[in-house]
Amino acid sequence: MIARLAAAAALLAPAAVQAQAYSCAIPASIPRARPDLASADQPRRVVPIGSYTLAITWAPQFCRTGGNRPSARFQCGSGNRFGFTLHGLWPDGVGKEWPQYCKPTGIVPRPVVRATLCATPSPQLIQHEWAKHGTCMPGERPATYFARATRAYAKLRYPDMNALSRSALTAGRFAQAMAAANPGLRADMMRVTADGQGWLDEVWLCMDTRFRYRRCPAHQGGLANGAALKIWRGRR
Repeated sequence: MIARLAAAAALLAPAAVQAQAYSCAIPASIPRARPDLASADQPRRVVPIGSYTLAITWAPQFCRTGGNRPSARFQCGSGNRFGFTLHGLWPDGVGKEWPQYCKPTGIVPRPVVRATLCATPSPQLIQHEWAKHGTCMPGERPATYFARATRAYAKLRYPDMNALSRSALTAGRFAQAMAAANPGLRADMMRVTADGQGWLDEVWLCMDTRFRYRRCPAHQGGLANGAALKIWRGRR
């Protein structure tokens, strides 16, 4: 049975919109993810949680540069169309280090993958996010972890990305536009990232331990407010 989530193009009006999945059809058969465990390059690290980051990815840019990968087929090569997708909900440490791969884990259950796929459109990324980040959140199971992450993601609204892409843009101006679309969110509560050519890649929203937006710490990185920023629109 194919579940379909569709949003008409008319919803992409000048007002703030929900621009997550323009069109997302989940197939009856979903590829099984591989295990994702700690390694020498990505070691287990258990440190106290001091805050959280909600990371979202601009899908047209991702598909432009990485859409040929097998793990990207559902997102980029199956007729689906996405705006911002949910990269993940990440526990941060009290300082610059963050917890990761806190305990070994099995494969995320298929019903959880299916329920999450139109937000995070890759079974392998879903597995990675649970293994690396979700296992560090006390008391969470895959179902509760992804439910919490997708709730936070679903609340977000977005500025007119098409109009922004056609204007002279900086990271600071983009952050201000995002903040204006989301009550309670300020520009200093997010970090904007881009690739080496200045194309929008991700937005990281900073949260406290009660999952309320907070000012981002200086060490979290991201573009300077005055950095030039471009938005790839894809085929639109």
